Amino acid sequence: MADINAVANTVEIALSAGVAKTVIQIIAATNHKVKVKSWGVFFDGISVTAEPVQVRLLRQTSAGTMTGLTPVKRGTDSETLLTTAQHTATVEPTAGDVMAAREVHPQSGYQEIFPMGDEVKIAGGGRVGIECTASASVNVRAEIVFEE
Repeated sequence: MADINAVANTVEIALSAGVAKTVIQIIAATNHKVKVKSWGVFFDGISVTAEPVQVRLLRQTSAGTMTGLTPVKRGTDSETLLTTAQHTATVEPTAGDVMAAREVHPQSGYQEIFPMGDEVKIAGGGRVGIECTASASVNVRAEIVFEE
């Protein structure tokens, strides 16, 4: 890792009631580790009584079918990012290890910032994604902040 900080964040993504959807996934380049420094989901629900959205941070063992997303560097380094990202799965990737599972009210959001030394590490060629399952239709924005 070369201390290049970046973020992958999505536009609003529509969640359908009762359907699990990977809303964002980052993919480490072959032979290059990546550290996830933080992740978050932010909903735009309008119902005070709505059930919480089930949110999981997952290692994923396949890419699924998604739309490409260009991560953005947070500094002025001239190096090119090797990590890629995608969003809005139309074919779900294969879920692997569940690294976090949260219930988040659809009128709010959730962000987790990992302490230094406790970041989620992605091996070269590995994938990490955020999957959401809402009980009612709602939109979500998601982000993963990482270092390569």
